[in-house]
Amino acid sequence: MFKNLTKAEKSWVLYDVGNSAFTMLACSLIPIWFKNLAIGTNPGQITSDKATAYYSIAVAVVTIVVALLGPILGAFADHKDTKKLFFSTAVSLGVIGCIITGFATTWVIFIVLFVLTKIAYAASLTFYDSMLNDVTTDDRMDQVSSYGYAWGYIGSCIPFLVALVAYVLGPDMLGKISESLSKIIGFSVTGIWWFLVTMPLLKNYKQINYVDTEKGAVGAAFRQIGRTLKKIATKDKKVLLFLIAFFMYIDGVGTIIDNCINIGTDLGLPTVGQVVFLLATQVVAWIGSLVFASLSKKHKTVPLILVCIAGYFCVCLYALTLHTLIDFGILAFGVGCFQGSIQSLSRSYFSKIIPPENSGEYFGIYDIFSKGASFLGSAVIATVKLAGGTINIAVASLAIFFALGFIFLRLSDKQPMAVNR
Repeated sequence: MFKNLTKAEKSWVLYDVGNSAFTMLACSLIPIWFKNLAIGTNPGQITSDKATAYYSIAVAVVTIVVALLGPILGAFADHKDTKKLFFSTAVSLGVIGCIITGFATTWVIFIVLFVLTKIAYAASLTFYDSMLNDVTTDDRMDQVSSYGYAWGYIGSCIPFLVALVAYVLGPDMLGKISESLSKIIGFSVTGIWWFLVTMPLLKNYKQINYVDTEKGAVGAAFRQIGRTLKKIATKDKKVLLFLIAFFMYIDGVGTIIDNCINIGTDLGLPTVGQVVFLLATQVVAWIGSLVFASLSKKHKTVPLILVCIAGYFCVCLYALTLHTLIDFGILAFGVGCFQGSIQSLSRSYFSKIIPPENSGEYFGIYDIFSKGASFLGSAVIATVKLAGGTINIAVASLAIFFALGFIFLRLSDKQPMAVNR
């Protein structure tokens, strides 16, 4: 499959393979390790519910920090020969933080290191997404972006399998691997993998699109962000309506991803079974992303995104029937069919409708809508649960976000491209 890609495109795709390993760990084993560490450190003082609340607060802190810093860092990175510097710095901090987190012996140190690592990881994605305009052409963006998610899903399974074997089989079958050692192995293997597959992009990336540096870089960055936001709000209805649509449907996507383990836990399903299904879902997501990458050669981007939104809408409604581990597996596979595609196609479509020289700044704004959306979905789930509703009803309620996203994306598609793109 890589034979169809240029060296720059292949290097860009490989970073998805690297960062996806950390994403997989964060969605599965990291919440488990944190909860076990928190409860074990303070037996009787920190309950499972409190540990979950602390973890949710940490994720919220990451969301706020990244949403605020994204456009600013993006605006700086749009200057000539700066994007690689910002990207490599974020990756280095993320990798180092990932490895060190594995050695944390208290839940406070663990969560602080995790927050710092997640911030660096999220910042690297802002720069990485904005590189798409530099590594490929408009007519290949859908395909290359989809390949990134596809190979990211399948590639992340390699380090995760090592972490999973150490966690599940270590204490019983291997005999000498404690949970603390399995945690060190999981974080270290993930960090090293993340670093190694990033090297080709650091070596081969060249920034083609950029803006001229102004005097007073900090003030210039804020002025540019202000001008861009004003332009989007008043002149570029296509981008504005897309961002609203994206905010709506990516809210549902992110909320389901962030709560996948919580969904199974609330249903009383075995943790190991959930993790195994999530691992299998990576393969489904890989296949789904490749299918949509192939479809993108013959079909326009927006109709493909609409298909993904409709698929997620059906998945949410299916949640009303969840009871067993098999039901959970079917839900997970349904999510996997569209998860990578809806994100990759959104990324490539946004790249097509923004000025390439300001891609870093625009993707910083894009990340505000992406990261900020998770608050709304989490609030819906919390409200339903506090009102006495089941997790089934809570997940089904997310269907409204996909319905609204579908409507606003249709409206965006009808708008003409801004003249001064």
